[in-house]
Amino acid sequence: MNPHFSIYDNLGGAEGIRSLVEAFYPRVQQNELLAPLFPEDIEPVMEKQYMFLSQFFGGPALFSEAYGHPMMRARHLRFPITERHAEEWLRCMEGALMEIGVDDELREFVLQRLSGPAHHFVNTPLD
Repeated sequence: MNPHFSIYDNLGGAEGIRSLVEAFYPRVQQNELLAPLFPEDIEPVMEKQYMFLSQFFGGPALFSEAYGHPMMRARHLRFPITERHAEEWLRCMEGALMEIGVDDELREFVLQRLSGPAHHFVNTPLD
């Protein structure tokens, strides 16, 4: 991990973020807890996630340019999200990061960066 570069650049820019999203969503679709929260046609979700993560990790503001301010908590309020959902989401992301070959230091940094938002979306007591 190069501390002088953004997470976006450390992950390999657009190609790296695309690879991450493509490794992440099959895990989500196979996860008993998470899969029901997502539509069967996952392609539009993947594209939005690519745009959001590009922006979130310091790359181009693709999501904001297309959809305005991310307002991610508001966008997720219609789904019942528990702490367990947040942890499963992070576990899927960790697996995707490992699959695409992200080194330990960068992987831990990315997961720490995503942990805040993942838990911020929690809107339902434990199930």
